[in-house]
Amino acid sequence: MSESTHAHAAPHHRNYVRIWALLVVLLVISVAGPMLGVPLVTLITAFGVALVKAYLVAKNFMHLDVEKPIVHAAIGLTLLIMVVLYAGVAPDVQKSAGQNWKKSDGFHYVSEAAKGGAGQKGHDERARGH
Repeated sequence: MSESTHAHAAPHHRNYVRIWALLVVLLVISVAGPMLGVPLVTLITAFGVALVKAYLVAKNFMHLDVEKPIVHAAIGLTLLIMVVLYAGVAPDVQKSAGQNWKKSDGFHYVSEAAKGGAGQKGHDERARGH
């Protein structure tokens, strides 16, 4: 055999059953983590394991490890935009109270002022420019 024959050897064969088994184990960990009731463990299992699973799926089943660099740049830019958008809305969404509302048992409470009760008259006059 010549040396050029060895240079064009078959690419590495992926063991899809092993990858699938690893994904199942990670699924069990991500489901069992929140059952412990420890917030830090819940965060690690929810987000950490999800990132590892997403990487495994993208690399092995979507074959992103052999794509052109522009694909990696597009994925990175998408992730950056997602983080920026989350950081932009999280401070408001995660508040427990606002100017005319307060979060309570599973729904948002609207104060009397926001419904049109006391204080609404002053708001109406400001809106008309008086």
